[in-house]
Amino acid sequence: MDAKICGVKSPKTLSYIVNHEYPPKFVGFIANYPKSKRYLEFEDLKKLVNTNKKNVKFVCVLVDPDDFILKKIKELKFDYLQLYKVGAERTKIIKQNLNIKIITALTIENINDVLGYKDYEKISDIILFDSKGFEKSVGFDHKLLDNVPKSINKMLAGNIQYNDKLDKYIKIADIIDISGSLETLGEKDISKINTFLNNIKKLNYET
Repeated sequence: MDAKICGVKSPKTLSYIVNHEYPPKFVGFIANYPKSKRYLEFEDLKKLVNTNKKNVKFVCVLVDPDDFILKKIKELKFDYLQLYKVGAERTKIIKQNLNIKIITALTIENINDVLGYKDYEKISDIILFDSKGFEKSVGFDHKLLDNVPKSINKMLAGNIQYNDKLDKYIKIADIIDISGSLETLGEKDISKINTFLNNIKKLNYET
């Protein structure tokens, strides 16, 4: 099980994560969605990601991005784009133009939303199954993912708690994506991050 910590805003938090004994595989940054309290203006984003990532993959989270923001993001050292509300054909074009790996985010309410993965399975490197909440932590019925083939690299998000028994997700997903539950009073809480990363390490050791 790999982990992604999303919505990082501060250099202190980012430094703690990338230097952790058991760092996550991915860290995500909100680039063009001002409705989110985790949103970063471009200049702040640029400063934040200009750091030694070590072995962590940096993910730029974008909602229906236009060509202007994509051109700006291309300057930065991201490893993945995480795309919400982007059709398959445009995703393919973005991937080719930016020469970057893609996480396609599908927001799930019913089985038809889940089956949307079929449009992206030959384009995207990872499929993220998220809730309809966007910037809010909302869950969905994970049993809807039972029929998604194991060949799909699956990321799971949506109201997952930092201190959950994570073994219940190991048959559902390859990557856990977590953000809101790592926060206290709206800011990332290093003690919660530490608990989560240690739980992921323990889970992988035990399995």
